[in-house]
Amino acid sequence: MRKQKGIVLFFALIVLLLMTIIGVALAVNSTQSMRMSGAGSERIEAKSIADGGLEAAIAANRGPSLATLTNVTTGTEFGAKQTLTPIPFEVDAGGNVVIGAKDVGCQRSTRPNSGNIISCRRVEISSTANFGRDNLGQLTVVAGVEQEVLTGS
Repeated sequence: MRKQKGIVLFFALIVLLLMTIIGVALAVNSTQSMRMSGAGSERIEAKSIADGGLEAAIAANRGPSLATLTNVTTGTEFGAKQTLTPIPFEVDAGGNVVIGAKDVGCQRSTRPNSGNIISCRRVEISSTANFGRDNLGQLTVVAGVEQEVLTGS
């Protein structure tokens, strides 16, 4: 019997060691989960910022200023960078890209016309927000806006 008295202590230490290893593994897993959820919330926040900047750019350039846009314009709203680009592009004889306000057919119209009196001008608006540690993540939201104009104006 005297030889078996130390075996209980040995098994107790092994059980304690296993419990410690399981506890450390759970703590590491919990930390990783917290980091992942934090990254997900930063991404959602960046999407909201980019969407808000996009809406602000559309509201700020409503009407004639959008229809007469002749070059690429950039701005910053809500901490996101917005870029307004008139489309379509043209390439000149020298191979250079020429950007400007051009009349194109309207993609969506409630009033079809046969006289080509009304045409449209299109602008691509992109809003980019940075997020994450050291702003390494980047999220961009892009929308196209079409403005009806009188042909040739």
